[in-house]
Amino acid sequence: MTQRGLAILFLSLFGMLTCFSQVAPDCINAIPICYNTPINAGTNGYGIDDFNGASVSGCFTQASGTIETNSAWYRFRTGESGQLGFNIGHDSNEDWDFALYNTTDCNDLGEPVRCNYFDNSDNSDFIGVGVDPTGADNIQYEDWLEVEPGQDYYLLINNYSNNNSGFSIQFSGSIFVEFPNSALDCDIIDNLLGPPIIACDNENVVLDATTDNALGYEWYIDLGTGYQRIPNENGAQLSVAVSAMYRVLVIRPLGNNLISETQVAYAPSPVTYEVADSTACFDGTAIDLTLKDEEALGDQSTFEFRVTYHSSVEDAIDGIDPLPKSYVPSALTETIHVRTTSLENGNCFDVSESFEINSVALPELDFPTRIYECGEAPVATIGEETPDPNYTYEWSTGETTPMITVDQSGVYTLSVTNAANALQCVTVKSIEVVFSKPPVITDISIEYEDDLANTVRVYVETDGNLAYQLDGEEPQENATFHDLFPGEHTITVIDLNGCGSDSKKIVVLGFPKFFTPNADGINDTWHVAGLDILDNPIISIYDRYGKLLHQLHKNSNGWDGSFNGVLLPESDYWFKLSYTDSLGQTTHAAYINNHFTLKR
Repeated sequence: MTQRGLAILFLSLFGMLTCFSQVAPDCINAIPICYNTPINAGTNGYGIDDFNGASVSGCFTQASGTIETNSAWYRFRTGESGQLGFNIGHDSNEDWDFALYNTTDCNDLGEPVRCNYFDNSDNSDFIGVGVDPTGADNIQYEDWLEVEPGQDYYLLINNYSNNNSGFSIQFSGSIFVEFPNSALDCDIIDNLLGPPIIACDNENVVLDATTDNALGYEWYIDLGTGYQRIPNENGAQLSVAVSAMYRVLVIRPLGNNLISETQVAYAPSPVTYEVADSTACFDGTAIDLTLKDEEALGDQSTFEFRVTYHSSVEDAIDGIDPLPKSYVPSALTETIHVRTTSLENGNCFDVSESFEINSVALPELDFPTRIYECGEAPVATIGEETPDPNYTYEWSTGETTPMITVDQSGVYTLSVTNAANALQCVTVKSIEVVFSKPPVITDISIEYEDDLANTVRVYVETDGNLAYQLDGEEPQENATFHDLFPGEHTITVIDLNGCGSDSKKIVVLGFPKFFTPNADGINDTWHVAGLDILDNPIISIYDRYGKLLHQLHKNSNGWDGSFNGVLLPESDYWFKLSYTDSLGQTTHAAYINNHFTLKR
C-alpha cells in the first residue's frame, strides 16, 4: 500500500486458482472496472489494431508491426474529486508497460495522460501511477492523477515478455480514503447481478437476480474449468461461499430469458496476534515498530497483510493517521492500537489487539554546567543536591556519590542511571570548575617617549581571566595603555570570574627627554606638564648621586640647569614627584623615578 492512499483492489497474482478475470484485447470491448472490481488477469496476443497502423502513441512505439503486443484493455469512470493512482502487480521477471487515455471514444484515443515504457531491469513487482506500494523509488511510476467526477479513462496494459504469469490491478490515492464506495462510478456496469464483488472471507455475500414475471432461476458457477450448474439452486437469490464466476439464467414467460454474470472474490480476513508490551528510555530515541509486525502477524504472510499502528482505537478502525514505523514516544505510558489489514481488500481488517509502551524517565540533573570559586584555598562541592535514591551515580573521577568535593580546576562529568525492567537509561552532564584568586597589582611601569607619548604596563601577581580598566572606562584584555594624558589616573584589574579587583593610582607626567640651556630660546629650561591638576605638586631633581639640585612647583618656570648659580655639566638627571592626595596627605607618586638629559 502507498503512503498517500488506500489501495482497495488487489488479488494475489500467483496464488489464485479461481481463474483469471475476463480480458479484452480490444479497446471497444474494454472491461469496465467498478469500485470493488477484482482484477487478476493475463494477456495473450491482441485483436484489432486500436491505433490503425500508427507507429507511436505516447511512450509506446511499434514492437512487431503494431503498438500493441500482448494487450489488455480496461475502462473506468471517476465518481468523485481527488487524487487517484493504481498499481499493476506482476512477476518481477517479466516486462509489462501501460498507457492511460482520458477519452470516451476508442476511435479517438488521443495522447495518453500517463504512460510508462521502461524495461524491468530493476526487477520491480509493480508499475503504475502514484507511488510504488513497497516504498521503492520506482521509475516505472508516473505522477498521481487529480480527477473530477465523470471523467472516462481507458487503460492499455502491454506484456513485452515471452512469459505471461498474469497481472493484478489495485487502485490507490486519497480519493479512495474519502470515498471508498464511490471513487469509481459503477453506472458503467449494466448488469443484473451488479458489478464484481470483493469481500472478506468472513462475510456473507448474497447475489440477487430478482426479476418481475420470472418463471424460474438457474444458477451456475465457474471455478476455472467452465460454468457448471449448481444443484438445487433455483431461487432468485444465491448465497455465495467461494471465490468464482457466477451466472444466473432468468427464465421468463415469453422466452426472452436473461443471462447475467458477475465475479465474487473473497479476500482473507486477518487475525492480529498478541503483541508484547515495550519498554524504552524516554529520551527522544525512536522505537522501531516494524519489529512488532512479526508478533502481530504470527504465521500470516506479509504479502497478504499489512500491519499499522495507531494512537487511538478510532483511528485504527478508520485506518487513518498511522504512526510512523520509527516512532518516538510522546508520554511515559502509551497505548498503541494495532490494525492488521488485508492487502487484497482494505475493508478486511482486525483491530482487536493493542500493547503498551512503558518509557523509563531519564534522570534530570539541575546543577550548573560551570562554577567559579574565589579564594586562596580552592575547594568546591559539586553535583546533585537532591539526589534520587533509585538512581546510581558515577563521576569521571570514579566516585559514586551524588556530590563530590574537588580542589582542582577542570571538567567533571557525572553519569546518572535509572534502571528499570532490565533497561538502563542514562543522563550524562558535565560541570566545569574554575578556581580564581583576587587579582593583585605588583607593579606598574611608565615609559616616556617624548613630551606626551607614554606607555603604561600593569603587572599582576598571577595570571587569570582578567580585564584591565583605566579611570572607570570600558575594560580591556590588554595590560598595556598608551599615551595617557598627564595627570592622576586609576588603574583597576578585574577578575572576570567574579573574584574581585585591585586598583592603583598613578600619575602620568609630560616632560621633555632632554633640554639645552644655551640661551638660544629653544629648550632652555626643563619643565613638567600636568602639574596644574595636582594639589601642591613638587618635582624634586637629583643628580646621579642623589643630591637634591632643584624643586619645581605648580607655577615654576622650569629648571635652567644650574645649582646655586653654577651651571651644571652635561649629564642625565633624575626626578621624583610628591603631592597632596584626596585625603590631605603628602604622597610620593608611585612608579615615577625617571630621568632626562641636560645637553650643552
